[in-house]
Amino acid sequence: MAKTEISIRELVNKVEREELLLPEMQRKYVWTSSRVRDLMDSLYRNYPSGNILVWETDSEVVTRDLAVRPDKHPTTNTQQLLLDGQQRITSLAALLTGKSVQVRNSKKSIDILFNLNHPEGPPSDLLEIADDAAYSVLEEQEDDDAEMTGIQEELKRRAFVVSSNVLKANPNWVSVSDIFTRDRGELLREAGVSSFDDPNYPKFSERLQKVKDIEKYTYSMHILDSSMSYEEVTEIFVRVNSLGVKLRGSDLALAQITSKWPGFIKEMEDFVEQFDHDADFLFDWVLVRLTTVFATQQSRFKTIGRISRAELEQAWKRTKESLEFTVNFLRNNAKVESLNFLSAAFLIIPIAVYTDLSKQKLSSKEEKELLKWLYLAHLRGHYSGSAESSLDADLTVLFKQGSLKDLLSTLLGSIKKTYLDVEEIAGKSIRSPIFTMLYFVLRNNKAKDWLSGLELSERVLGEANKIEKHHIFPKSLLAKRGLDKREINEIANIAFISGKTNRRILDKEPNEYFTKEIIPKRGEEALTSQLVPMNKELWQLENFNAFLDFRRAKIAECINDFLKKYD
Repeated sequence: MAKTEISIRELVNKVEREELLLPEMQRKYVWTSSRVRDLMDSLYRNYPSGNILVWETDSEVVTRDLAVRPDKHPTTNTQQLLLDGQQRITSLAALLTGKSVQVRNSKKSIDILFNLNHPEGPPSDLLEIADDAAYSVLEEQEDDDAEMTGIQEELKRRAFVVSSNVLKANPNWVSVSDIFTRDRGELLREAGVSSFDDPNYPKFSERLQKVKDIEKYTYSMHILDSSMSYEEVTEIFVRVNSLGVKLRGSDLALAQITSKWPGFIKEMEDFVEQFDHDADFLFDWVLVRLTTVFATQQSRFKTIGRISRAELEQAWKRTKESLEFTVNFLRNNAKVESLNFLSAAFLIIPIAVYTDLSKQKLSSKEEKELLKWLYLAHLRGHYSGSAESSLDADLTVLFKQGSLKDLLSTLLGSIKKTYLDVEEIAGKSIRSPIFTMLYFVLRNNKAKDWLSGLELSERVLGEANKIEKHHIFPKSLLAKRGLDKREINEIANIAFISGKTNRRILDKEPNEYFTKEIIPKRGEEALTSQLVPMNKELWQLENFNAFLDFRRAKIAECINDFLKKYD
């Protein structure tokens, strides 16, 4: 195995000239901006940053593009396939060129800022700053600018952070991509350093150059010989990544499958596109696992390397047919619009297996039993512990008995109870399965937006109509009264309304917007359908705790009544 030293700039040039590609076995780009931030900080301080592993081959193998698209012609016929280092090289290519990364059908910018005035010496503890992302009803919405304003002093001690609007407005923070793509003098002028006489000129200029010199940082690149077969290279890939626990088991299993079945990833990508917003979820978590289940009748990947291509193709056929039915069942019958709402991805597997075993024919009784299993398993976090062991136990029941009754019995034997106590809701946030269970129940009960009258749904046209979580008592008003975040963000203080309605209400008190806007427009039923009390005393800020007590009881009652329908 040959070894050479190669600079970051040379690696990025290879990416731009399409001289560095991915073998099919490689996973997609998955790094968050915070991971890129930490990499830049390490390189800036000249800390070790791992090695690069490539395979030079003239063989005809299935390849994939890196997430940063090339725009120049190759200068050599040598093809190097990247086995280890994809996440680092893709991130660096995006930063050094200012390009976005292509993640499936969308582009994502990596926006990292450098602090010209950071303290000397080693780094302080890193602070995680959330990436900007599309807001979902299940995600904790970040008030970036408000939060950032309160931690300015903390951020001043850091050299690199994920970008925010507040920091962009500060001239001491410079876009890392700008440092690599724009004139240094121009950046200094924008930072308020207009001449050589400025006392900050030497320090700021030196630091900009130090960031720019990251492109000179050299990696040791190990090169596998072209005489190696794809199967041997796959084995090396699996061993290298297993040692560092860098990849999920599904990624390593996928590598083994592609060594037997070139083009399998393209098969998966083409199939999964029909699932729209659930495509990434299925591709990342379900497809390889379900294929493994149908090939081996258990969930673990340890034997997938011994399965023949013919067996894999048959398992893949069953995976496709059962998954289409399962997703339709979840969306239409269970009212689970987004698979991300589920407390565990594994919940999809037993439903798909039973769908396959029953030839996609469900009686009314079977539909009811399957929904009961799903809701209880979701609510009680059935796969939150030893997930693979629990899943294998469920699969054993299905493949041996094929009975939903036995599957339910197995579940009931592992969970503490089938009903929800009021005490279980206290202090729970939107991260709890209780929150999504409430959403499922309200959707089944046809609850509507408070002003538009549209039924609750994530799948609507227009950004303004998308469902958001709404704090019934505004966060800002409760914080002023000294309440902690756990109380403020409790499920019992959350309703589901459209973004447009949410912005209309803003930080008004419930007593004001209930009486002046919601009830006159939509009537009391708009509120009661989302379990809001009609006792106006409970709409007062001073009675917030009594409001929580009332709504906790109603949430528990509502969910329990819903579950009883499946007894």
